[in-house]
Amino acid sequence: MRGLVERQLATLAWSEEARRHPLRAQVMRELIGAGFSAPLGRAVSAALPATHGAPQARAWLRQVLARNLKCATDADNLVERGGTVALVGPTGVGKTTTVAKLAARCVVRFGAQRLALITTDSYRIGAQDQLRIYARILGVPVHAVQDAAGLEQALQSLGDRHLVLVDTVGMGQRDPRMAEQMELLAAPRVGNRPVRRVLLLNAASQIETLEDVVQAYRGDGLAGAIITKLDEARRPGAALDCAMRHHLQLAFVTDGQRVPEDIRLPVAAELVEQALAGAADSPFALADDELFQLPTGAPLPARKAA
Repeated sequence: MRGLVERQLATLAWSEEARRHPLRAQVMRELIGAGFSAPLGRAVSAALPATHGAPQARAWLRQVLARNLKCATDADNLVERGGTVALVGPTGVGKTTTVAKLAARCVVRFGAQRLALITTDSYRIGAQDQLRIYARILGVPVHAVQDAAGLEQALQSLGDRHLVLVDTVGMGQRDPRMAEQMELLAAPRVGNRPVRRVLLLNAASQIETLEDVVQAYRGDGLAGAIITKLDEARRPGAALDCAMRHHLQLAFVTDGQRVPEDIRLPVAAELVEQALAGAADSPFALADDELFQLPTGAPLPARKAA
């Protein structure tokens, strides 16, 4: 009962604030329309300076979102840094194709002899064959492992490689076998080079699903994230929202099936603009009275919105 009353009071307080400052309601509407969560939308819109007019508010919103979206740079991305990197995520998010794209970038930059591929996917029919086709084109070996001991042995034999990419089995975030997969990746290391996990986020997924995915795969922490399927997403704000709230650095983004073309380094301003553009002509935009009924939601992690 207490929680219900607190949520109602918070909603009423925000509604009154939005009525007194219509631009804040407009910012909130734009964020929700782009796929961002209500808690993030409320935190950002509440920080909008009351002195801003519409053009200033528009520029301010984009600056705030871009500033809170951590992106890898050309000099500091997972291909340049090297090490052992495992791509993790649910079924169908594009792990094997993304491994192939990253492998191609590494071969161009450092040569085939500095790269190795490992697959732990023994569940899907033909999964290893798909990776081997890409590897054969690149002239790179593929090592198939089934348990932690096999992964440890494979990594020991590949200690001189600049980059080792691990293609993991895709599992739903509620699959009971998830614990086994996380355990497999937790222990192996070569010297002081642990297996760094990078989570793939489907830009076309609902924000609730993405939140489940992050909670399931984060474990003791993630080295970053890659947003996939940007070309299929009408409202990619949900993926950006998850990356912001969980402080995940974006390593790359992908926007198609072509290997190796459809992968690029993330640019925060471009991703924010792409997300907000999808809300401009949405047939499902919220009216003011509907906007005021949005639930307060869970609090955001501590971080300044502006």
